[in-house]
Amino acid sequence: MSKDYEYNKPWILQRADPYVIKAEDKTYYFTASVPEYDRIILRSSDTLSGLRDANEKEIWHRHESGPMSKHIWAPEIHFLFGKWYIYYSGGDKDDIWAIRPYVLECSGNDPMNDEWVEKGKIKCAPEDEFSFRAFSLDATVFEVNGKWYYIWAEKVGVGRQISNLYIGRMKNGYSLETVQVLLTTPDYDWERHGYWVNEGPAVIQRNGKVFVTYSASDTGIHYCMGMLTADADSDLLDPLSWKKERYPVLSSSSKHTVYGPGHNSFTTDDEGNDIMVFHARIETEITGDPLYNPNRHAMLMPVRWKDGRPYFSYE
Repeated sequence: MSKDYEYNKPWILQRADPYVIKAEDKTYYFTASVPEYDRIILRSSDTLSGLRDANEKEIWHRHESGPMSKHIWAPEIHFLFGKWYIYYSGGDKDDIWAIRPYVLECSGNDPMNDEWVEKGKIKCAPEDEFSFRAFSLDATVFEVNGKWYYIWAEKVGVGRQISNLYIGRMKNGYSLETVQVLLTTPDYDWERHGYWVNEGPAVIQRNGKVFVTYSASDTGIHYCMGMLTADADSDLLDPLSWKKERYPVLSSSSKHTVYGPGHNSFTTDDEGNDIMVFHARIETEITGDPLYNPNRHAMLMPVRWKDGRPYFSYE
């Protein structure tokens, strides 16, 4: 089947934090942050290529005040526990950085047309005194050996704060049953440009391994991707099960005019080949605050495998 997209080039314009899922019936769904940060959108298509020009439907709009009334960020659509869920983050008009993770649930089979219901903020385990009390966002979920896990970014500390990644096992689509476990904190210089940040986790699995990519540094040209690896049969809630890469697995390339690659997801193309969906810029000069500059575009990259590990390259 022919494709009408180029790799590592703008595919869907001004759609940051892109997420693509291929459902069991082979339907593709796409969601992402919109520049206005005010709504959650969804597209569907029978092909990966078709998502580019597919009709975009608003399935949820921010509240007028209170929680979920500002900074609606990074939605992801998943199917688990027999239902569709969308995980996203939002702030409060009266406290715009009070970002917390929220959940929408759809009991029907058609996420484009069936009703979505707010489930509120994700619920931590009863004995967890820490999770979701501070700036929290960028949740993703994945399944290993019949158990579902939730990974998210949350800030800790004082001053400008540090954004770490945490993991917990899920009880259902909107609750955790274990306390948070720290996966990674920004240890290295490439994770500390502008802000000390680990965020935007995404999961791909192969050959008995679980790979978690994540994004680091501020959202300008220094934004880049790191990676963690664990054995699928290990205790994923044990930090020692995970190995962190010393250097980024993907960063800006002036040769390929791709800047600030990050906040990715994984899917497969129509032939079943692994594809990474990520956002990046095509210019180095950013007008205004990078967070509010709309020119982060969704792009596609084939995932290559070398020695059982994913390999990311613009070539």
